[in-house]
Amino acid sequence: MNIEKNIENLKYDAHGLVPAIVQDDATGTVLMLAYMNRESLAKTLETGVTWFYSRSRKRLWQKGETSGHVQKVKDIYYDCDADALLIKVEQTGVACHEGTFSCFSRRLAGEKSAAAQHSDPSGILLDLYQVILDRKKNPQEGSYTTYLFAKGQDKILKKVGEEAAETIIAAKNQDKGEIIYEMADLWYHCLVLLAHHDITPGELLAELQRRRK
Repeated sequence: MNIEKNIENLKYDAHGLVPAIVQDDATGTVLMLAYMNRESLAKTLETGVTWFYSRSRKRLWQKGETSGHVQKVKDIYYDCDADALLIKVEQTGVACHEGTFSCFSRRLAGEKSAAAQHSDPSGILLDLYQVILDRKKNPQEGSYTTYLFAKGQDKILKKVGEEAAETIIAAKNQDKGEIIYEMADLWYHCLVLLAHHDITPGELLAELQRRRK
């Protein structure tokens, strides 16, 4: 494959740029939209991590160069019109500078249930994690999640242990409904623990994906 030829065959705009959609390879979550020129795309291919062109600063920048939240490139596609890129990455930490896993964390048409947001019900885990991160960043009075963060890791760990024990009891009781209920509590508290350590579900899924390989 002639990579240099493919770079040149892309349809760049009047400013020499092409939009690049970045997607988490492990979860399929769309992380961000940025712009590339020929140089940043070539640098991305050369280094294996994402480089973009900043339209405001008029220079190249590497994702995660200051935060450490780098994106390891797994694959790059371009669309049928050759005027947009899709970059699949292994995301370290979070993609958004506001602290959320994805930059696309705001709903245009008001609040909807998490189930309505995803054709895959597992997407609710990412929705829940975003809510947990928001409670960590913006504490709300009366919020149980805010209470856990305020009490600190020892309290969070205690709850993880309690919910794990209750899940075990439910399993021993052979009660499917009870297992689901207790496991939901356990997963929630595990997500809180991940957020406490600034670990994203994507990082956990990437580790599972690595083990599967």
